[in-house]
Amino acid sequence: MAEILPNFSTSVKLNYVKLGYQYLVNHILSFLLIPIVLRLLLEVLRLGPEEILLLWNSLNFDLIQADSQGNKKSVDFQMRILERSGLGEETCVPPAMHYIPPMPTTGAARAEAETTLFSAIDSLMEKTGINPKDIDILIINCSLFSPTPSLSAMVVNKYKLRSNIKSFNLSGMGCSAGLISIDLARDLLQVHHNSYALVVSAEILTSPNYYKGSERAMLLPNCLFRMGGAAILLSNKWRDSARAKYKLVHVVRTHKGADDKAYRCVYEQEDKEGKVGINLSKDLMVIAGEALKSNITSIGPLVLPASEKLLFLFTLIGRKMFNSKWKPYIPDFKQAFEHFCIHAGGRAVIDELQKNLQLSAEHVEASRMTLHRFGNTSSSSLWYEMSYIEVKGRMKKGDRVWQIAFGSGFKCNSAAWKCNRTIKTPTDGPWQDCIDRYPVHIPEIVKL
Repeated sequence: MAEILPNFSTSVKLNYVKLGYQYLVNHILSFLLIPIVLRLLLEVLRLGPEEILLLWNSLNFDLIQADSQGNKKSVDFQMRILERSGLGEETCVPPAMHYIPPMPTTGAARAEAETTLFSAIDSLMEKTGINPKDIDILIINCSLFSPTPSLSAMVVNKYKLRSNIKSFNLSGMGCSAGLISIDLARDLLQVHHNSYALVVSAEILTSPNYYKGSERAMLLPNCLFRMGGAAILLSNKWRDSARAKYKLVHVVRTHKGADDKAYRCVYEQEDKEGKVGINLSKDLMVIAGEALKSNITSIGPLVLPASEKLLFLFTLIGRKMFNSKWKPYIPDFKQAFEHFCIHAGGRAVIDELQKNLQLSAEHVEASRMTLHRFGNTSSSSLWYEMSYIEVKGRMKKGDRVWQIAFGSGFKCNSAAWKCNRTIKTPTDGPWQDCIDRYPVHIPEIVKL
């Protein structure tokens, strides 16, 4: 008698049916979310620009609330700072800061460093056509994130730079470190002839110093700092003199670190709960003013015309010999420079320098618009400002540029550049997708 075999096709089909039911049960919530997500997308597509901005500000507010762990006073304080900061809605923070709560891990910090540094260097290589093997000197400056191996080693590894390259990694030197790097590159180029020096300035926000506490003085950096980076190529090769955009004329550095208040006005420390962050002193603007005064006293004789030097000298003699209460003479630096790139550290910094140096709104336009579009990008902000002037078609042959930066320590550094040729309006760069909208009116308070 023939043995009756089981119906394999039926059993296989039943197994597939069971798997299908199991998959459906495991992913039922995902399937239910699909129509909800589609509905949300349709609603977002119907929104206008102003409504999208309101939505973004609302999300930003939610992130601040989550980051402050329900501390209403901290939330209100940060919202007041943001409303008066002069920052626009297009500034960027790294991916790790979008998590709730933020996840400033070392791995995320390295990923941010790679994105910022490599994109800036790639853009520079493409514009100049230089081969990475031709670079003789490499200088990286990043204040807060200092891993091992260093960021300069990361760049050497990525671009397979020569084994005899002279590499430097500057950290902890604050927002003025970009001009310190330029000064270091200049000194090295004076010793090493026929060389290229690559300077890369950036600040990595995804670092262990990202503050998660409630101390107001330590919450300020969280509100103002944003992603950004810049790469600069310097050369002392004779053949590059014709194609170089600028000539470095002077670098003047002022360091007030001998004074205790100045030394501690931008200070990394732990709060009462042991949370690490950067403390910005309430005396910061006063100390910055003193550092600026010392710096312009040093750079003035190098750049000012004879008439301004004489007026300054006569006022100084009068104060010493006749009346010490005479108001000191502030030289007219508009006679020495056509363009001013003031570190976009915050609205108060730009306001104070505009007032003290008696500059017009157009003179500080590049700084204000950089702060609005990109936020405080630390040492790289000066190069966003110079790029703004170029894209606006204002940089002409023979124009002189004054870069002014402030940094922890406390330091005030200046660089004077001369434009070698009229700069054609660039078709790429950080401003390419938004320059037509600038300059914009920036209200004193933007209600969030």
